[in-house]
Amino acid sequence: MRRSVMETDIARFRSLLKQKRAALREDIRNELLRADSELYIEIAGRVHDLGEESVADLLADQNITVIDRHVSELRDVEEALRRMDQGTYGRCTDCGEPISQERLEVVPSTIRCTKCQARIEQAKTGNAYPKL
Repeated sequence: MRRSVMETDIARFRSLLKQKRAALREDIRNELLRADSELYIEIAGRVHDLGEESVADLLADQNITVIDRHVSELRDVEEALRRMDQGTYGRCTDCGEPISQERLEVVPSTIRCTKCQARIEQAKTGNAYPKL
């Protein structure tokens, strides 16, 4: 049985999202500091062949990828907090139906119900089956 989000649940989810926001901000800060301390230029300056240069490029790209992932997740958290303030938290942005309590427990910043999220993922992977 799917339960919709109650006011007491929203307060708990708000607290969880604020904790996640603080943790993500700290992770981003730490990644930026670490990336700065590794100094891609210093690594690249020490390379002697194209293979070593490729490794230096890969390390720099990995740092950027991690930071991008954290920033994207932080945006999702911020948007979920905005939806709470607007009174739309817990509703699917695609179909407008309530998002199940169980789904919000797993991903408190989610914007879609399970059905709509599955449809989006199928479309991205090309596994969407035509309806008969």
